[in-house]
Amino acid sequence: MSSRKPKNPALALADWHIPELLASYERFGGFNENSSSNLPSKGAVSQVCEDLLQLLFPGFHDHDAIPDGTLAQLTVERMLSVVRRLQEQVRKAVRIGDPEKPTGKTVPIMKKFVKAIPAVRELLKHDVEAALAGDPSVRMQEEIILSFPFLEAIAIQRLAHRLYREGAPIIPRMMTEWAHARTGIDIHPGASIGTHFFIDHGTGVVIGETCNIGNNVKLYHGVTLGARSFAKDDSGNLVRGSKRHPDVEDNVTIYPNSTILGGETNIGEGSTIGANVFLMHSVPPNSLVVTKEAGLEILDKNARKKKKDVGEFII
Repeated sequence: MSSRKPKNPALALADWHIPELLASYERFGGFNENSSSNLPSKGAVSQVCEDLLQLLFPGFHDHDAIPDGTLAQLTVERMLSVVRRLQEQVRKAVRIGDPEKPTGKTVPIMKKFVKAIPAVRELLKHDVEAALAGDPSVRMQEEIILSFPFLEAIAIQRLAHRLYREGAPIIPRMMTEWAHARTGIDIHPGASIGTHFFIDHGTGVVIGETCNIGNNVKLYHGVTLGARSFAKDDSGNLVRGSKRHPDVEDNVTIYPNSTILGGETNIGEGSTIGANVFLMHSVPPNSLVVTKEAGLEILDKNARKKKKDVGEFII
């Protein structure tokens, strides 16, 4: 038996095409250096989001329960750490495109953000109550905090919304996209969402930037509150800042896989939108919107098997 060692499979340096890759950086951009953009860090923002969840629900997002008597000191330490790191990321975002731009407004942004955290906790308490009232499979509020993806998504969105309203660029979107990647729920930080909000199951929900959602609203998986085709100016560029997404008033339920589009679309208070509805116009309060049942045919499987040319469906 041969004792020869196998050849090293690694490519020679010349085969790595490093010059071509470096040339692509110069040609197409897409790199981040201290002396140029010094952009916000995805890793830093992700860690801030993790720490914010620990501030919102101490002991629920930690490796273990918080030791007795340490909550106050731990909260101080976490708040100082979060504010310092988040302010640095906001500062970088403010300077995108202009590294010398003054960043004095980051301090008042952070002051208002920190002030809003207790109010966000109150909203989340009501969201948990809505989930408990709306899902018969749930036995206790702790189950919702520990296991429901919608709560992470709405917690981060409610915090990001505060930064968005104060004019912090990019960071709010990075925060909600972090939650999107974890939960499958895509809520833009610009969306305004009332109290007692609940998304059951959650996967595939999309809520656009200019949505206004009232109180006691319940969505199911696959719901899209989106925009119609985008308006363009005379030069063919997208018109930004316009109202593009629907409004949903209080006490509305929207069932799975329904799509509601358009900035002029309003779902009236107390309405129910059935599953698989496609809607691009407003409906008055207390409406029930359903699709007509498609022509279904129910066959006897045993009878079908007698026909040799008819087989079972295979996916």
